[in-house]
Amino acid sequence: MSETAAAPAASLRARAEIDLVALRANVRALRALAPGAQLMAVVKSEAYGHGAVACARAAVEAGAGWLGTATPEEALALRAAGLRGRLMCWLWTPGGPWREAVEADIDVSVSDMWALEEVTAAARAAGLVARVQLKGDTGLGRNGCQPGADWAELVGAAVEAERAGLVRVTGLWSHFACADEPGHPSVDAQLALFREMLAYAEQRGVRPEVRHIANSPATLTRPDTHFDLVRTGIALYGISPSPEVGTPADFGLRPVMTLAANIALVKHVPGGHGVSYGHKYVTPGETTLGLVPVGYADGIPRHASGTGPVLVGGKWRTVAGRVAMDQFVVDLGGDEPEAGAEAILFGPGDRGEPTAEDWAQAAGTIAYEIVTRIGTRVPRVYVNEEQSG
Repeated sequence: MSETAAAPAASLRARAEIDLVALRANVRALRALAPGAQLMAVVKSEAYGHGAVACARAAVEAGAGWLGTATPEEALALRAAGLRGRLMCWLWTPGGPWREAVEADIDVSVSDMWALEEVTAAARAAGLVARVQLKGDTGLGRNGCQPGADWAELVGAAVEAERAGLVRVTGLWSHFACADEPGHPSVDAQLALFREMLAYAEQRGVRPEVRHIANSPATLTRPDTHFDLVRTGIALYGISPSPEVGTPADFGLRPVMTLAANIALVKHVPGGHGVSYGHKYVTPGETTLGLVPVGYADGIPRHASGTGPVLVGGKWRTVAGRVAMDQFVVDLGGDEPEAGAEAILFGPGDRGEPTAEDWAQAAGTIAYEIVTRIGTRVPRVYVNEEQSG
């Protein structure tokens, strides 16, 4: 990921400004919502597009006791960058870097017998005890061990491996399917099954350090799901898991990323002038067009063609015509900002600019995707890197 700490905004084609003060404040707000649990800062996928290393450091500074990634490669990269403390990763495939993870003191998730066999082999080869967290599928239907006979087999084998000194079962966990839909009956059903799976494992001698099932929406709205640890992903970056759950401000959160670009060209065109590929937009009359030098190669969703909002000169504009690979156009309605003027695609909304949620609505997707897809051609410019106080 391209990172820039000091380059002036005027010299950059585009930039994603990452406010680390906002991120730290979000960590503190989330910890206050789950005072009886530790907090895991999930920094998978380059911290949802914000930059994993910088965000992980800021989150730990603000009191996150755990870091979480999807892939082992992401976790190992954090270790290589000097991040210490508790770190978990959960998306494994056969033949993965188990030994490297064991040697790097990373908690690894196990959902099936093949994974337990591979991690115990890695622990034996390394001469170390592997830290393992067993994941149960309580209803999401993705990763995780099925309840019943499969769970009994996995728990039994893990207990035997622990007795043999090869692993330490540090956690039992699961993941909600519909916690972002308040009142969805699956939440209570999953929670009840999770409690049953916990009880079974604990009756057979598992003594986990942490039990966890709460993701961002459950952390925000379901205190009864917090257990020993909450895993906060999108909320950490000041974005609501869904409008149904509430706005960021409802939970004391602030969006961390502001995406902006510098207008590359302003020009006068007559009425009836086609704009961008396919001429899906034709100017209704004489006007001015502004060229914004970012496109779908930078992560701007093509699905927002004709709908994506942009703040230019204090006014909301809309993407005119199709988003192209490297650029899109806005109709400025006769206004004439200078080349180099700022176009804000989204941010916290303080200056009247659109938010990531506005772009999600425009593109028919979720705000998670809007921030995560911003590509490597867009430098991350970190502000407020030094922690005050």
